[in-house]
Amino acid sequence: MRTLKGALLRVAYLLLASRRRLWQPVTLGVRVLLVREGQVLLVRHTYREGWFFPGGGLKRHETLEAAARREAREEAGAVCDLLRLVGAYSNFAEARSDHVVLFICDSFHLVPNESAEIADARFFPMTALPPDVSASTHRRIQEYLASGPPRPGWW
Repeated sequence: MRTLKGALLRVAYLLLASRRRLWQPVTLGVRVLLVREGQVLLVRHTYREGWFFPGGGLKRHETLEAAARREAREEAGAVCDLLRLVGAYSNFAEARSDHVVLFICDSFHLVPNESAEIADARFFPMTALPPDVSASTHRRIQEYLASGPPRPGWW
């Protein structure tokens, strides 16, 4: 049953992505870098390959902070105490104009979470990420480890 649900979510994801390219040329979303004791909490979606920061698009009349808190809770079961803004990034892949705002949260607690959208949520040492972590997620973690200023630009 979980496999069928994952296949249906993948088809819905691809249809939505096609619709966005045609009728929603500019999108805005958030991602949350959840850090605890040298580890990062990443999620694997049921509809695409790889590990990512929890995140997603804003809902109508939703603030960036509210969206980040909602996505962290929905995708990773993380309830954030304090969020810090890192920066804004642009992604022009797949013929779209997508903009991502990244937050960091290092003070959070986990609550039970069930989401048909998420196949797995897991902590990884920041120096030993899974091989299929997304390129943008990997870049942001490396910047975090370098302790330098945020490098807004390409997602």
